[in-house]
Amino acid sequence: MLIRVRSRDGNFRFEFQPTADISELLSKILETAPKADPSTVTISNQPRGNEVLVTTLAGRNLQSLGFKHGDLLFVGYKEQTAPEAPLATASSMGPEASAHDASKRPWESVEEDSVDRYWRSQEGKIPRGRDARFCKHGANAMCDYCMPLEPYDAAYHAEHSIKHLSYHAYVRKLTPKASSSASVTSVLPPLNPPSYKVKTPCPTGGHPPWPAGICTACQPSAITLQSQPFRMVDHLEIASPEIVDRFLEAWRKTGVQRFGWLIGHYEPYPDVPMGIKAVVEAIHEPPQEGEVDGLTLGVPWEDEPRIRALAAQATTPLQIVGYIFTDLEPTEEDRSKLKYKRHPQSFFLSSLEVIFAAHVQNANPTPSRSSFTGKFGSRMVTAVLTGTEEGGIDVSAYQVSEQACAMVDADMIEASVDPGIMRVKEEDRGEGTARYVPDVFFRYKNEYGLDVQKNAKPCFPVEYLLVNVTHGFPQSPSPIFRSVRYKIENRPGLEDQSIEDVLRRLAEFEAYDIPESTRGGDLQKRRNLATFISDWHLIAFLGTTGLINQNDLRVLIRTATAPDIESLTALDELLHTEGWLTLMTFARETVPKRPSTAAPSSSHTPMDTDIPPEVFDQIAREEAAQGGGSRGNVRICPHCTFENTHGGSDCEVCGLPLE
Repeated sequence: MLIRVRSRDGNFRFEFQPTADISELLSKILETAPKADPSTVTISNQPRGNEVLVTTLAGRNLQSLGFKHGDLLFVGYKEQTAPEAPLATASSMGPEASAHDASKRPWESVEEDSVDRYWRSQEGKIPRGRDARFCKHGANAMCDYCMPLEPYDAAYHAEHSIKHLSYHAYVRKLTPKASSSASVTSVLPPLNPPSYKVKTPCPTGGHPPWPAGICTACQPSAITLQSQPFRMVDHLEIASPEIVDRFLEAWRKTGVQRFGWLIGHYEPYPDVPMGIKAVVEAIHEPPQEGEVDGLTLGVPWEDEPRIRALAAQATTPLQIVGYIFTDLEPTEEDRSKLKYKRHPQSFFLSSLEVIFAAHVQNANPTPSRSSFTGKFGSRMVTAVLTGTEEGGIDVSAYQVSEQACAMVDADMIEASVDPGIMRVKEEDRGEGTARYVPDVFFRYKNEYGLDVQKNAKPCFPVEYLLVNVTHGFPQSPSPIFRSVRYKIENRPGLEDQSIEDVLRRLAEFEAYDIPESTRGGDLQKRRNLATFISDWHLIAFLGTTGLINQNDLRVLIRTATAPDIESLTALDELLHTEGWLTLMTFARETVPKRPSTAAPSSSHTPMDTDIPPEVFDQIAREEAAQGGGSRGNVRICPHCTFENTHGGSDCEVCGLPLE
């Protein structure tokens, strides 16, 4: 076959056998470029972009790479800085070199999420039924009117009002089909994360690095803002409405805004071709300071590694899938209704919220075998609880685009006073604060309906950086955690968590008397206990008490998230753990005992009925400590006349000697 090569040294043609090794092509290229550094030689099917190091393709032949007769390859390289030994030919590129070069291809060793592995194993096409008007064939045949559609079919998305392609449909659209592949791109990842930073050092090596120098080879290209055609997550599903109600209780009682991390997992979403949905199972609230019109929190927070590790140990491994915050303000006319603040004539996410979302997404990239870096985008979802047009409360879900993440990573944009406007920063060449800002443009339709391009400096609408995500609740809720009633973390003064409260609740269920399933027992008590411990906030709190070690905590969360937790044998493994037995020991000691004698009589009956049972419990404990309630050792203080029942020498009230 004939392969054409174009480089800075000119145009060349070489004859190869289809089974020739890639090292033969590299040797021919080096003959035309004697000053080239062999380890930096790249090939591409485009004049710019999709460059692939030849050394990463060691051990493969031209035919397996998709080369065909007459293909044109664009070659790039860096010149050698010092004399080096001649490049070893194909005889030296053995299995060891191939294994070493394979480690330079990060996308091949990436461990993707289970939902990504699922969609890669599926065909993903959209099935269609037989068309009664146009299909003239038999039941086992197929034609253009009933054959399955590709997952990126534009007409199908427009008909079903699907604004964005799913991530895997977008990848499928960019990936060349195996039958029509004509270049090395058929076996290489189709995605490359955008970057608006200056390349340092410069690929040409002809000048000092930025900010001392810059050229067209190392500076980023101009940016044209446009709507992102795909989204990493297509739908946000909250497993139960009670999860949101518990989160809103803090605002309802205090009036200050709240923030929480969404704990959940990802699943296939059948309503969008090759779609993905984030299922929220719990909301974990980090330390924060709420205000009426905002809040303050630290990212990352101190407890984040423990929470991530604990969530990953559930029966269905969980992770942080996003975050949620409130933006609620009652109307002045009717305090029972909320202001409609976020709408098309105002804003959906403020510029400050977009920058925060971009920081969160940059810190949580998605592993991907379809990207040159092994990572692409993020599935972190931003959810907002805000007022509706009718005065109610609703959830709005968004992501920010890859352009927004790249601009934040390059420190190009900043928030403005107007929440719907994003500012572009000025270029800075100072040492330590150097910032290069390329030209930024955005397109819009003017008053005459014409498509106009405008310079985005100094500011542009924030909507160009948003990606809408649908949301909803399941028709038949089946959350992993059966309860959300335990006190929520980091609500000081409102809901204070304590081990005494946990022990008291366990004593109410008589958990210490629940045996393993083979020994029988009250089934209703087992179910009540199972529902109580199946609470994310309770499990997260128990991990901080020191009473349960990590192995027992793993058993606890796996038991709490088991799909058959209400079965007879669900609690058996937990009941035998050392941590659980320790809890039961303390719970048994905190059991309140009723007084052995009758309650004190009184001629005033209503007063007796108003005395809480806890008072009687306290009296019983004090009498038991003094020897069964005997009053023979009562000593009256000669100074204040208080009746002292203890064995000390001083009065409990005035502190003076009793003798």
